[in-house]
Amino acid sequence: MFSGLSAFPLTPLRDDEFDEAAYVGLIERLVAADVDSITALGSTGSYPYLDRDERRRVARAAVSAAGDVPVMVGIGALRTSEVQRLADDAQDAGASAVLLAPVAYQALDADEVFGLFEDVTAGLSVPLVVYDNPRTTHFTFTDDLYARVATLPNVASVKIPGVPTDPQEAAERVSGIRARIPGSVSIGVSGDWLAAKGLAAGCDAWYSVLGGILPHPALAITRAAQAGDHAAAAAASARLDPLWALFIEHGGYRVTAAIAEHLELVAPDCLPRPVRGLRSDARARVAEVIDALALGA
Repeated sequence: MFSGLSAFPLTPLRDDEFDEAAYVGLIERLVAADVDSITALGSTGSYPYLDRDERRRVARAAVSAAGDVPVMVGIGALRTSEVQRLADDAQDAGASAVLLAPVAYQALDADEVFGLFEDVTAGLSVPLVVYDNPRTTHFTFTDDLYARVATLPNVASVKIPGVPTDPQEAAERVSGIRARIPGSVSIGVSGDWLAAKGLAAGCDAWYSVLGGILPHPALAITRAAQAGDHAAAAAASARLDPLWALFIEHGGYRVTAAIAEHLELVAPDCLPRPVRGLRSDARARVAEVIDALALGA
């Protein structure tokens, strides 16, 4: 569950309501593609915009539709007590693990973030993934904090926000983190355009935005890397460079929503307001790239 490809699907809305039918369809695509795990209610899954009941419904739908594929469920929220309630809901829904980012309105310091994970892990009966996503949380973990949090009970994986582009520097970055955390804790890479480099550098898992909507090209990269064929993984990633350029320019969240809408997997305007999808010119570019790369299957 904490290695290979973990696919992060959208949580699509229709008329500002959770579109469960479309969501189940997205989960079934991931199951059919044979992803290693599914992470519901990650950043791509719009978790901060959903209330507790909506998140409970999403978690239950994901677990039900996923069958034997392990499901991790995001539980991030502003207050520790709310995170703990969401953790209970995720476990009640049958989640195999939970994913926690240090969500904040007031800036948090390292001791406060450690305290959050300490309080939450104390009440868990399933593993936890530490979700380091500074682009959305505006908090960046230090290696010292990785080391502190990774020793807490039930911590099973740390998701790092990409790696350096230079292969040697990437390998040193991953090995440096690995030297600070227990051997039982895996390292997962995000920043999809850096995934092949991260896997080549020694990351165990790819926590993937792309994998949540287009699992097959993401799996091509992952399986090549797992087989030790990092040249093939790099080539499979390079083929997607036009798509990665869109991710870098507009963010994976909006681009994957545009892909899902272009492929008619979700209703138009599927993101939670006030978030709006891409403008028409950017949306057209996404459609052109998807069609040119024959990624619609």
